[in-house]
Amino acid sequence: MKIVFLDRDGVISIFTPNDYIKKWEEFKFIPEGIDGLKILNDAGYKVIIISNQAGVNKGLFTINDLNEITENMLKELKNKGVNNILKVYYCIHTKEENCECRKPKTGLFKKAEQDFGKIEFSKTYFIGDADIDIIAGKNVGTNTILVLTGKTKSKKEIELWEAKPDYIFDNLKEAAEFIVKKGRENGKI
Repeated sequence: MKIVFLDRDGVISIFTPNDYIKKWEEFKFIPEGIDGLKILNDAGYKVIIISNQAGVNKGLFTINDLNEITENMLKELKNKGVNNILKVYYCIHTKEENCECRKPKTGLFKKAEQDFGKIEFSKTYFIGDADIDIIAGKNVGTNTILVLTGKTKSKKEIELWEAKPDYIFDNLKEAAEFIVKKGRENGKI
């Protein structure tokens, strides 16, 4: 199975600095995010979304609100021909709770492996918009891709990062085109 891991906010949907997407009405797709998902879908890649959503345990929105956002997001994507999302995993814990599932830790990746069987992480990608996504991807052993549609807006910002992304693209569409091209070159498609 060809798997791509994605962060949600800043990759698929808009990133809200110093805030959370607390209800469906606040959720807005990044147009290139939908395009990228469609490209991956059409090339036979399965997508697993891994996202920190500490706003739940901070009391800013409920697990029901988060589930409603997810259901609506998946429904909208299906309407646009994106049927390849295997699962959406969230960490709802705050940083202070020091759980194993909050990125940059790898608990949610390991949960995906429990649910879907052995995953060769070195043959997968994790696409995110922030340093913690890159660190998480490195920690679990994926190829890491940074997109500049969310928290990180320029390549200059990563100069001081401890962990550097393997690849940088302007958006998910460009990243997806790269993954599909790489897959063809390596005989995966």
